[in-house]
Amino acid sequence: MAEPLMKLSGVHADIGQYHILHGVDLELPRGELTVLLGRNGAGKSTTLRTIMGLTDVPRGRVEFKGEDITGWPTPRIARSGIAFVPEDMGIFQLLSVRENLDLAAASGPIDKERLEWVFGLFPALKKFWQTDAGNLSGGQKQMLAIARAIIEPRELLLVDEPTKGLAPSIINDLRDAFRELKDQEATILLVEQNFNFARALGQTVAVMDDGRVVHAGSMAALAEDDALQQDLLGLSLGAHQ
Repeated sequence: MAEPLMKLSGVHADIGQYHILHGVDLELPRGELTVLLGRNGAGKSTTLRTIMGLTDVPRGRVEFKGEDITGWPTPRIARSGIAFVPEDMGIFQLLSVRENLDLAAASGPIDKERLEWVFGLFPALKKFWQTDAGNLSGGQKQMLAIARAIIEPRELLLVDEPTKGLAPSIINDLRDAFRELKDQEATILLVEQNFNFARALGQTVAVMDDGRVVHAGSMAALAEDDALQQDLLGLSLGAHQ
């Protein structure tokens, strides 16, 4: 098997006085979309933040392209080719859509061809190009957050609950955008509570509980096993169609 793009080995993480991750083992196959599932408080968001160097790692190892990046500062991790879309989106509310994307294009002016590709994914961003981000709808803000992460080519995209609080029509638009990213063989780690959305996109899946990964495998296999879903998640994916 090919070497995974990213590998977490026995990763522990602390937030203040709280010990959140208790030895996470996780591999992200190159060119695949991996969904991270689990009950609230299982450690999913902390796992993404830990990859980005935003939490303390007293034990364990985070590898990216075979290199140990544990303890790297967040800017260095971002420059290595990893983009992060946090649950709060992380956009600059007082800046326009254009200014938000200009800031995200760290290597220089935005590539015009790349920008047109982003507009193809999220046409609303072209319409509201000069609008302050704070005046966008919730769905448009999420589109801008993802666009910021992909305005330059990235090797790994981390996305935390992109559909939270969004209308079904916007969720469908996001699903189409992620499918196009998959078609381009982007490597994506997606935390998601919308199980129908997760099942439609996921190729591989990892399930967390109490700060550990308790199951890893193909999404198709999990989607077909109601008993396993009930055991790992306390519900059936089929109930969320």
